[in-house]
Amino acid sequence: MKKYGYRWYHYVIILFLTVFCAAMMFPMIWMFLTSFRTNADIRINKTTMLPETWTLEGYIKAFTEAPLGRWFFNSILITTIVTAAVIFTSTLIGYVFAKYEFKMKKMLFLLLLATMMVPGQVTMIPRFLMIQKMGLFNTQWALIIPGMVSAFGIYMAKQFIEDIPDSICEAAKIDGASAFGIYWKIILPNIRPAIGSLGIFTAMMSWNDYLNPLLMLNDKEKMTLPLALVVFSTEHTQDLTTTMAAATMIMLPMIVIFILFQKQFIRGLALSGIK
Repeated sequence: MKKYGYRWYHYVIILFLTVFCAAMMFPMIWMFLTSFRTNADIRINKTTMLPETWTLEGYIKAFTEAPLGRWFFNSILITTIVTAAVIFTSTLIGYVFAKYEFKMKKMLFLLLLATMMVPGQVTMIPRFLMIQKMGLFNTQWALIIPGMVSAFGIYMAKQFIEDIPDSICEAAKIDGASAFGIYWKIILPNIRPAIGSLGIFTAMMSWNDYLNPLLMLNDKEKMTLPLALVVFSTEHTQDLTTTMAAATMIMLPMIVIFILFQKQFIRGLALSGIK
């Protein structure tokens, strides 16, 4: 161990991180294992985590007693559109702020940053009234349109785009590239870590959003997974197995996305920290 330069406090840090990670993972592990137990097993063996008999009863009930497929489709549709829109608008507007000079540029950017300081609860009622007047209440568009632009995404994209040398953009102009051509062929390929990080952040926020669907949706068929899970759990308060099975299936997509894109996510965070 000496060749790695380990000292006593390194082991203390490792121990602390291990305990911390175990504490964070415990609820998810308990939820996953509970989804394979029977309700009778849960009531009788309250102090154990491992199922006495493994069963898929909870997963079968979750699919047969609720429109889980429809809820998955709603969440996937909204998350995909919002994530793609945020990446496009953030990188495009960030490109304009980073590489172009125009009147009131600094003031507009400061106003953009100021919106990040306003809590979402403050704009909740105005947003709800606007959605109603636009005739979008109780539709997926009520969740998609307000989330298509992100002040944080624009700020993040601008910081990365500013590091791209102006000489590259000017050389592309001399070669006949248009403004959008430079954005598409020069800017986007050079900020892939930022795009990956922003995409994961946005997808996670959209997928896990509970408050906005609660305000904007009424019909059960149009609900997204976080809201639908609450409704489903209230209807199955005594059926913990089915509730945990539904919660596990809702959690798994985000875990898979993080595992697939963890390199881009970590690299984006590291570069953001350097900024």
